[in-house]
Amino acid sequence: MKSTIAIAAILVAGGVGYAMWPTVPHTTTTDVAIAMEDGVLANVLLPNTLSQNAQIGQLAYEAKCAACHGVNAAGQDGVAPPLVHVIYEPSHHGDEAFQRAAAMGVRGHHWPFGDMPPVEGVTRGDVTMIIAYIRELQRANGIN
Repeated sequence: MKSTIAIAAILVAGGVGYAMWPTVPHTTTTDVAIAMEDGVLANVLLPNTLSQNAQIGQLAYEAKCAACHGVNAAGQDGVAPPLVHVIYEPSHHGDEAFQRAAAMGVRGHHWPFGDMPPVEGVTRGDVTMIIAYIRELQRANGIN
């Protein structure tokens, strides 16, 4: 009888502890709600130099991606998320995730911006260069 009461007490305490344990989602409302000047969502530090591939990627990014994801992949309030963000680190969104998003679009799943449509007129090679640019921006901002 004593052991049954002890087990029940442990289970109740564990349940209460679990219910009260704080959780932090990957993306909070404040990530999107607190836009910086001109609706920019991230403060992006630029690297001193870009590799040749990243320079090519920057041009492609500016032509095909910046309209939504903002200058230097800093995002735009109410439009699209910043790509210089821990959510898009290589271990969470690998290069193929970017390839697939550009080719097929992607269902919104981390941010409240809705679905991303496919990007018209970009090749896998273009996206590879864009990824080089984004990854160099990420590394300059401590995202590896």
